[in-house]
Amino acid sequence: MSNEPNNVINLEYPDFHQKFSKMASSTSQTKPVCRFEDHITTDDHHHAHTHGSDHLHSHNEHGHTHEQLDTPGRFQERERPNYDNRNWKERAFTVGIGGPVGSGKTALMLALCREFRDKYSIAAVTNDIFTREDTEFLVRHNALPAERIRAIETGGCPHAAIREDISANLNALEELHAKFNTQLLLVESGGDNLAANYSRELADYIIYVIDVAGGDKIPRKGGPGITQSDLLIINKTDLAEIVGADLDIMERDARKMRENGPTLFTQVKNGVGVSEVADLIVGAWQASSAANI
Repeated sequence: MSNEPNNVINLEYPDFHQKFSKMASSTSQTKPVCRFEDHITTDDHHHAHTHGSDHLHSHNEHGHTHEQLDTPGRFQERERPNYDNRNWKERAFTVGIGGPVGSGKTALMLALCREFRDKYSIAAVTNDIFTREDTEFLVRHNALPAERIRAIETGGCPHAAIREDISANLNALEELHAKFNTQLLLVESGGDNLAANYSRELADYIIYVIDVAGGDKIPRKGGPGITQSDLLIINKTDLAEIVGADLDIMERDARKMRENGPTLFTQVKNGVGVSEVADLIVGAWQASSAANI
């Protein structure tokens, strides 16, 4: 008998459905399923949510369009959170954590759960493409009680579930909030590229995690993850010398690309910089009206 957590939403993208149907049918365990095709039609449309606003998106061959970017983006011109119509009783202050595969997102989720769990009521949602690895990791390491962690299997492009169609994540977060009366919610995206970023309808505070193993060129490449996140984390600094990454160059380029927006150098696995990340999250939460609920 499998001992895997069953609190999983499987968000399948249409063009992946046929390719992976045999893989899905071979799984004997039954789990809650939220199918992507339940949320879309074949034409462009407004997808209405019960969260205060509608947003427009197209669903073509793989369920969504890719946003075309003309510039690497600017920190000062990033989309800011708008709390005017934000219903904190429906969903608590939400921190979105994104970044490339292997940069340390899940390690940061674990560290933040440990940092916050004795101080606040929190819950977490992870996004993986076809597995539940990240939720299983958090459960295995006792980040939170298993019932406070929800897994979403996105299928296809992971950024769609945090930007183009955020329904599955919103539903999971709202269910957790309703069940546990949370103060802070953490959501981790699947590993993605530098152009991926959260919708402000989903994340009140956006953290983007890169690491030195990608090379010291990464900050100057730009993209919304680098330039428009509320906090950029450059992780695994203890490996910089081994991989030949110059931290001074990364700091210089991050400062330039982010127009002096917040950037932290961390060793999340070793606990270095985690308290500073937590302090910035708490500061943003307290600055919003959510802290008064």
